[in-house]
Amino acid sequence: MLAALSLAVAAYAACAVSIAQAQSPRAIIDGRGRAVEIRDTSRIVTIGGAVTEIVFALGRGDNVVGVDLTSTFPSTAQKKPNIGYMRALSAEGVIALAPTLVLAVEGSGPPDVIEVLSNAAVPFVVVPEDHDEASVLRKVRFIAQALGEEERGAAMEKAIAEDFASIRAMRERIGKRRKATFVLAIGGGTPMVGGAGTSADGFFALSGVDNAMKSLPGYKPATAEASLAAAPDVVVTLLERNHDLSPDAMFALPAFAETPAARGKRLIPLPSYALAFGPRAAHAARDLAAAVYPDLALPDLPARPWTRDASAGKP
Repeated sequence: MLAALSLAVAAYAACAVSIAQAQSPRAIIDGRGRAVEIRDTSRIVTIGGAVTEIVFALGRGDNVVGVDLTSTFPSTAQKKPNIGYMRALSAEGVIALAPTLVLAVEGSGPPDVIEVLSNAAVPFVVVPEDHDEASVLRKVRFIAQALGEEERGAAMEKAIAEDFASIRAMRERIGKRRKATFVLAIGGGTPMVGGAGTSADGFFALSGVDNAMKSLPGYKPATAEASLAAAPDVVVTLLERNHDLSPDAMFALPAFAETPAARGKRLIPLPSYALAFGPRAAHAARDLAAAVYPDLALPDLPARPWTRDASAGKP
């Protein structure tokens, strides 16, 4: 394995020498505190759905030569060569695309592959990740700086900040907050739920919803007793990964059968991009808040260029 990775480093360096274009170098401190010098952004590999969305929104989609499996928006990103799941990358798969810059969201892996790519000749930049408003704005600013698109980035950051301000105003309209349980998966009838410190927990906070499973750290299986005691008003699943569970099937599970959510059969599907805290986060938060608090009749946020899939003609 180590020999193969060493060969990958050599190949990566060769690609960099053959492809690099003369540009004014820019230094950037990435998400791991490493100083990275960027000289050429003509061939970009993006890892992480939010990273890919931001690069496209900044007008640099034509320079993207590869993406990971989580990069599904805009639809043109799905036409790019795919390097696999962001947490199961291979150095060879990235190198084969001859990139001049790799932008990878923090948490990409596995660690040994990230170490190889970080020490290669082509800049490998880790994009800082967190689960709040500030992290979204920081990603936009950071990626714009890496690409030399500061002016576009500033305009994009300003618009997203305005959307977050609207979300804060919406949260102020909420009287008694409702509780939700986020279900990542179901295994043997036991739900895997999102506790404190998870992206689901952060997204609930952004949407003005209390996390019913806040007492658990991370993503954990929840016993029927714990789930029932949490008494969620709604259950939230990922739209793309709800395992075809209908409200009837979900609320037949012992974990939820006697909850307030079951009495109203309140099962809300959440698009996976909501948990990536990318440029559409505010819009996703508004949609979840509107589903949890239908009585508030929350207004839509304004459409932005990065919330519309122009190539597909749909949001």
